[in-house]
Amino acid sequence: MGAAPRAGNGAVSSRPYAGNSEYPTVLIHVTSALYGLCVGSDNPFGADNQQERLWYCGWIIGFVDGEGCFSCPVFRNRTMTLGWQVQPSFAVVQSASSRDVLEDLRRFFGCGGVSVNHRRDNHRQDLCRFEVTRFTDLRDVIVPFFQEHQLQTSKRINFAKFVKVLRLMEERKHLTVSGLIEIGEIVQTMNHQKPSKVLRILRDQTPTTSQVV
Repeated sequence: MGAAPRAGNGAVSSRPYAGNSEYPTVLIHVTSALYGLCVGSDNPFGADNQQERLWYCGWIIGFVDGEGCFSCPVFRNRTMTLGWQVQPSFAVVQSASSRDVLEDLRRFFGCGGVSVNHRRDNHRQDLCRFEVTRFTDLRDVIVPFFQEHQLQTSKRINFAKFVKVLRLMEERKHLTVSGLIEIGEIVQTMNHQKPSKVLRILRDQTPTTSQVV
């Protein structure tokens, strides 16, 4: 059991939190106002505030290094111009007993949502998922934070590929077959993906199934 940071009304306090054995974590208590400390602010900060800033952001980096995921699934969507959709996502998953961790992340970043995945296997707890999928939130909030406060594990490589996909989408490359193929080739190298059936279909220019990258 350890003490986790908590911010509120300009004061810093802490309360104990013990992560479960499946997902060992440290509970982060922050507010969306604290986000300004981590991504930059026009307000002057003293040395103590700068130390607090690094400390808070360090907790988040360590947490996401262990439990976070940057992904860009490509799936069939007949309402799209080419019949395919790219859906970038930043997500963190925890067991239901640690949902408050995810709610704190949601308040910290000021975007995204927390949902419950009811499990029907032999696990005792459901899973909760904090996820950000809105393009502007990913581009303007999530990416700047992790560019300023870099991940320390191999997840940093996936993040760099994630950013590249977002940039291609901002250039509207996902609205062309060649752009979708370029995105699919990047996605195929992320998160230990298996060879992409979608990529093969796009290369054959026969988008007729509902596979997911």
